[in-house]
Amino acid sequence: MVAMMVTGRQAASEVVRAVAVAGVLLSADIHLELWFDGFRRISVVGPLFMLNAIGGLAIAIAVLVWRHWLTALAAAAFGAATLVAFVISATVGLFGVHETWSGIPQQLALWAEVAALVAGSVLAVMDWKRR
Repeated sequence: MVAMMVTGRQAASEVVRAVAVAGVLLSADIHLELWFDGFRRISVVGPLFMLNAIGGLAIAIAVLVWRHWLTALAAAAFGAATLVAFVISATVGLFGVHETWSGIPQQLALWAEVAALVAGSVLAVMDWKRR
């Protein structure tokens, strides 16, 4: 059996990668659950929630499979775009939907998107420097 030596930098990169993937997947899962809970009946927003779920899954898989700064950047962009849409929806409304800041799904999604944005950004820089 051959033991692999993992440097501190590699371990840190994997932890950051796991946080980015977890943030993206949690956000995607929440949007999928909300889609099933009735958002699918809302024009524009319903399809966007399904697109979020599918896109989030694809991005999470890409971040795990292809260790490149572009996939990490995609995770950060996913977190940023979803977070901006939530803030717009909770403040002025988005496509006729006016979301609230309170609620377990809202809070979980908020922190998942922040995690995807921050961890994806950090990971993109780490992967860029590694190349």
